[in-house]
Amino acid sequence: MTTRAPGLSDSTPALQSSSNATAAKAEQESIVARISAICARLEPLAYPLVRAVVGGFLIPHGIARVIGGGIPNTAAFMAKNGLEPAYAFAVYITLLEIVGGAMLVVGLLTRPVAVLVFAFLATAVWVHAGFGFFWTKTGAEFPLYWTLMTLVVLIKGGGEYSIDRRLGWRI
Repeated sequence: MTTRAPGLSDSTPALQSSSNATAAKAEQESIVARISAICARLEPLAYPLVRAVVGGFLIPHGIARVIGGGIPNTAAFMAKNGLEPAYAFAVYITLLEIVGGAMLVVGLLTRPVAVLVFAFLATAVWVHAGFGFFWTKTGAEFPLYWTLMTLVVLIKGGGEYSIDRRLGWRI
């Protein structure tokens, strides 16, 4: 026969366990509430961040092509895949990545630029689809991802934090 200390019953460990579970649940809810509050404050910046990242990720590609002398290589790749006039397209894409990317970052003529970038990236999906899906095999995975992100920018436009909005443009 087990002897218990005075004041303890068979239900005491269960009550303590229940009390610990309640405290843990309250702490989790408190953490979730704090994260939710932070997210609510940051939410207005979410779309401008997406727009800036879409534009910002284009810029280094164009700059690298100019600095590294990659326009002829890009033109050769385009010609090999039937995109002519390849050299003109390579120059156009390089300028679009640098200038258009910067315009997307700041939200200037956002939708017109997004249309151009979307068309360029949709073509890249078409070209890279011939290599399969996975980017590690030069497939369409990343071009498809960036095409869809550009579609978001095209749909939403410049947004609240953009030069377009400051100028009163709803294009």
